[in-house]
Amino acid sequence: MFDNDALRLLVAVAECGSFTQAAVRLNYTQSAVSRRIAALEQQAGGPLFVRLARGVRLTPAGRALHRHATEVLDRLARAERELAVLHAGQGGLLHVGAFATANIFLVPHALRSLRDTSPEVEVVASEGPTDILMQRLTDGALDLAVVSDYPSGLPQADGVTTTVLCEDELRVVLPREHRLAGTGTFDLRELRDEAWLQSAYGDRPTMLADACARAGFSPRKVIRIAEWTGKFGYVAAGLGVALVPSLAARAVPRTLAVCRLTDPALRRTVHVALPVSPLPAALELRDLLCATAAPV
Repeated sequence: MFDNDALRLLVAVAECGSFTQAAVRLNYTQSAVSRRIAALEQQAGGPLFVRLARGVRLTPAGRALHRHATEVLDRLARAERELAVLHAGQGGLLHVGAFATANIFLVPHALRSLRDTSPEVEVVASEGPTDILMQRLTDGALDLAVVSDYPSGLPQADGVTTTVLCEDELRVVLPREHRLAGTGTFDLRELRDEAWLQSAYGDRPTMLADACARAGFSPRKVIRIAEWTGKFGYVAAGLGVALVPSLAARAVPRTLAVCRLTDPALRRTVHVALPVSPLPAALELRDLLCATAAPV
C-alpha cells in the first residue's frame, strides 16, 4: 500500500518538475525528497521519474501512479472537509431510520423542521422493524432511529442510548355508520363479533392478537391487508374494523371514525435511539422529534 505522504510528494515533484523545488514547497531537504522518491520507486517496481540535467519528468509508470495519486488525495481531502462539516453540525449526511408507523407523521414533520433549520444537512431515510434498526445503530449504519418497545420490549444494543418520545396508544377505526362510532371510549370486547383488518406479518406477534387476548376473545375473522390505505378502504366499505396506533391516526380518512379504548395497557412506548457519541445534527433532530411528539 502506498503511503499518502509519499503520494503527496510524488504529486508535488511532478507539479514542480524538480526535487529541489518540491523540497522547498513541502519544507523538506532535497536529500529527503530524493530518498522518499527512491523508496516509492522501489515500492512501485521501477522508475517514476526520468532524471534530466535540469529537473525531472514522469515516466509512463509515473504518469499512471500520478493519476491515481491525484484521485486518491482529492477524495481524502473531500472526506476530511465533509467530516469536519459533519462533526461541526453544519451539514453532511445524516442516516435516519424509523419503524413504519412513525413515518406517517412523526418523523417526516421533524425532518421538515430540520430542513428549515439546517438545510445543509442531507438526510438519508430508511424504514424497518425496531430490532433491525437497533442493530444498524450498533453497526454504525444509522445516526438516529425512531423505535418502539413492541412486541417484546426495547432491544438492548451496545453503544446505543434511548430517549422516550411518546406513548402510542391503540385506537380503533370504524365506519361512520357503525353503532359504536359516536359513543366515544368503549371496551374492545364490544367488537368481539366484528371482522378485523390486520397487517400481513406472517407468524410475527401482532397488536391485534395481543389486544383481543387482553379483552378475552379471539377475532372471529381476520382479513390480512399489508398497507394502511387498504385497511382503511375495507373499513370504509363496512367489511371490518381495524386497530390503529395514535401515531397513524392522522392518516385515517375523515370519512371514518377513530375511537379510543378503555384499557390503558393498549399502548406502546416510542423512543429515539442514538449512538453514545451522536452527531450534532442527530441531536438537533432528536430535539425536533421530541417537540413534534409532545402534542401526540
